[in-house]
Order: sequence, then C-alpha cells, then structure tokens
Amino acid sequence: MDESDESRKEREARSSERSKWGSAENGTERAAGPADSESARAAVNDVLEEMDREFVGLDSVKTRIREIAALLVIDRLREENGLSSQRPTLHMSFTGRPGTGKTTVALKMADILHRLGYVEDGHLVTVTRDELVGQYVGHTAPKTKDVVKAAYGGVLFIDEAYYLHRPDNERDYGQEAIEVLLAAMEQDRDKFVVVFAGYKEPMAEFFVANPGMGSRVAHHIDFPDYTVEELMQIAQMMLEQQGYEVSEAAEQAFREYVERRVEQPRFANGRSIRNAIERARMRQASRLFDAEETPSREQLLTIEDNDIRKSSVFADEQDGGAGTRPNGDTPDDAASDGRADTQDQSEEETCHVPSS
Repeated sequence: MDESDESRKEREARSSERSKWGSAENGTERAAGPADSESARAAVNDVLEEMDREFVGLDSVKTRIREIAALLVIDRLREENGLSSQRPTLHMSFTGRPGTGKTTVALKMADILHRLGYVEDGHLVTVTRDELVGQYVGHTAPKTKDVVKAAYGGVLFIDEAYYLHRPDNERDYGQEAIEVLLAAMEQDRDKFVVVFAGYKEPMAEFFVANPGMGSRVAHHIDFPDYTVEELMQIAQMMLEQQGYEVSEAAEQAFREYVERRVEQPRFANGRSIRNAIERARMRQASRLFDAEETPSREQLLTIEDNDIRKSSVFADEQDGGAGTRPNGDTPDDAASDGRADTQDQSEEETCHVPSS
C-alpha cells in the first residue's frame, strides 16, 4: 500500500468515527491549506468578514479571533522567510452563558485553522461529559480516545467541560478522561485543537483544579451576554429567515418581553429569543386556525401584539397569574415553579444569519 492510499484510508476511518459524534462542517467546500501567506491572509479575511457580516454583537470575541488569526498568518509568513517559528499553542477556552454563540464561533475558528493549514479537515466535533466518560472500569480511556480520534484534523469542542471533574465522587471516571485528553493535547497537538466551553466561574475552577489542563490552554475568550438592542436584532433576523413580520405594536411588545426576560432565571440569550419566537408563531397559528375566515397573506405574515403578550413573562399583566388565561390560552414556557422559558435547556443555539 503506498502512502497516498494509506492517508486516504486514515481519512475515511476518521470520517466514519466523526459520524458517531456531533461533527459539523461549514457549508463551503474545503480546499487544502493555502500555498502562501498572501492567499492565507485572503482566506482568513474571508472568514473574518463573514463573522462581521453574520454575527450580531460579539465585538470583543471578534477582536480576539482576529488577533489569533493574525498570529497564525504571521507565523506562516515567518516560516516562508526562513525565520524560526514554533507552532503556536492553539487549545482554547470559550466562556459565557448559553446562547452566546460559542459553538458557532468554534466552527468559524476551525475554518480559519484549516485555511491556514493548521488542521487537515476543519470539522468540529462537539461532545459533553457523556461522550467522554464511561460507566465502569476500563471504559473511559477507549471512549475518550475514540472521540479524540474523530477530532483529528479538526477541532474538539467540549461543552460544560467542568463536569469532567467531580472530586466529591471517588468512583467517578472523569479524571481518567482528563488524563487522556492531557496526553493527546500534548502529543498530538499538531493533529487537532481542543476548545473547552462553559460558564466562566466553573471553568476557572476547573483549570485551577487541573493545572496541567490550564497550562495547555493559550487562548481564553469570554462571550458576553447580548444587550437588549442586540437581542432585538437577532429576533429580527430570525423572523426574516422564517418569512414573518411583526406589527408595530408587536415589536414594542417584544421589546418589553426582552427587557423582562433578561432579568429572569435561566435566560439563555439567543436561545431564549428563538424560543420566544417559536411560541409566538404557535399562538399566531392557533389564532388564525380558530378564525372563521381563511387568513389573508398579510395575516399569515404578521405576528400581532397579543401573540407576544400571552407569554408568561407578562403574567403580572394578565388575570389569573402565570397559569391558564381566561380565554384558555396557556402562556409560553410556563413551568410548575413559575419560571419562564424551560425550553432554554436545549443545546447551544446559533445566533447569526446563515450565509446560505
């Protein structure tokens, strides 16, 4: 078997492994790493411009990604000019609350690394503790190694990574997964990049408890919560993508909804906005379904004020509190404990306008 056949079989094996995990790729066809630093700069600028164009807010995040990209481009330029250039440490930590775009930015970072030739394929493998830690002795190491193998050539995104470390449970196997990851991050650092993600404070505690892990992570990027204005922009983009409009009164109602919701428990930024829009669509559909006449095109397009205000977020404005309304409508996201947006517990949501 010649070298090209062997490389092809290795790639096919990795592709098969990826299918078992949350592997994702950008929609554009991938080319090999750029031939020189100028084409590298142009390729990376394309990705950075996409982020500026598609992502709402995240200015500090975009700045950090641009800085990392600049380091990598200059590293390639130094190499071309025969200057000493050691491969930069690329493992990263993304911190922030749910719905702030961490997974999406990781996918863009994978694209940048691929275009610069630092990873072979540029795919993103997304996992949590469940995919890394086994249930019995001898199960965790091979399980973690399989995930690492699937991530070769791309980026391994470990969400809520601090759950790997459970010192209060002597029978927990999370530490074994950490040790396998540590070895792979050092020995195979030219094959893949690891991004640890989660809430800021628990992630800081995780790195303190595992100093070997913290010392291998060079780039720490914090994802701030969106402002009310940014959340309104995200809502408008989501509505446009789905072919909806809002009346003037509904727009004001939705702004009031956002101002209230950001102060309530379990707020999840773009994810909560998505959930609110889905519930408003459901109320609009129920309203039109119950109407005697066939709805007009304009009615099908338009979210009205009441489609927003029936949310449990406005419970104090409604008779009967956060339960069933006098007209029989159950407000969105109402939980038995009275808290809103229980669906915010779903996976990280992308808060940007897709390029396609």
